Amino acid sequence: MEEEYAFEPDPLCEDELGAEKSLRPGSLEEFIGQKRVVENLRIAIDTARNRGEALDHVLFSGMPGLGKTTLAYLIASELRVDIRCTSGPAIEKPRDIVGLLTGLQKGDILFIDEIHRLTKSAEEFLYSAMEDQKVDVVLDRGADARAVRLTVEPFTLVGATTREGYLSAAFRSRFGILEKLEPYPPAEVLVILQRSAGILGCSLDDEAALLLARRCRGTPRYANRFLRRIRDIGQYRSRRGKPPGFDSGLVLSRSHVAEGLDRLGVDENGLDRVDRSILSVLFQSADAVGLKTIAVSVGEEERTIEDVHEPFLIQSGLIVKTPRGRRPSSKAHDLYMAKGSICS
Repeated sequence: MEEEYAFEPDPLCEDELGAEKSLRPGSLEEFIGQKRVVENLRIAIDTARNRGEALDHVLFSGMPGLGKTTLAYLIASELRVDIRCTSGPAIEKPRDIVGLLTGLQKGDILFIDEIHRLTKSAEEFLYSAMEDQKVDVVLDRGADARAVRLTVEPFTLVGATTREGYLSAAFRSRFGILEKLEPYPPAEVLVILQRSAGILGCSLDDEAALLLARRCRGTPRYANRFLRRIRDIGQYRSRRGKPPGFDSGLVLSRSHVAEGLDRLGVDENGLDRVDRSILSVLFQSADAVGLKTIAVSVGEEERTIEDVHEPFLIQSGLIVKTPRGRRPSSKAHDLYMAKGSICS
């Protein structure tokens, strides 16, 4: 089995996306973790519903895979309203938003993923819609140009971002609810894994669940992705020599998890091949290394390194970010240099 990229910023394909959706909780009561965020949302939703008003605009920030999109859908479910989804890169011009806004009913939700990637003109176009429920559309060009003001129903804009600082201060100030999602502790990841295993028709023994929970970077998306691959290994091993159609309750053991993580290239510290390649580049340089140099050396986009790999490496104390670039920490030297080959 060829080694996969273990950690990716987004689902890899429609099948992955569909599988991820099937594991999402159906209500805030089922949502595991992020207790403070969930409680704040529950209060805001309940009071908005009692007043018959649209919920204040919501901005979720945090690393990929922590549940920002899931919470957007749960807000819509709790409010019993429709949700329309798009992403920042898909909105090239302000007029791309007009159809989305005019199609919303009172209280509906417009969810924009990667909202930090909106153009400045698109941001400014949303200002009046968020505050006054009005948008100005320019028709024609040159001397014949004229502006038409359209009214939109009161709605809730829910934005998700991995880089809150990239939003302008004026845009950020228009969100009434700002919540930052934090990585999950292993105990909460373990509960998520047990729930997901039940949905996938298998179970994890205690040692297997704990081992997997500790190597998922505190991220439910990675935990569920790894679990699906490990389930495949468990099914493959258990069915060898069995007649077609044989199916007994599948229990994933520590050996299944260890084999699955090894095939995914995830080591005992939760690092994958790209993480170790980044450290290898830093070890080979006597000075701090810039992001562009790292990206070229490991064959990844700068945004993927900054959004997916670097945050975990910094939080784990393995790399240090300086004004001149990145350098490995003494902890990284202690963990990996004794092995001789960090990318093994």
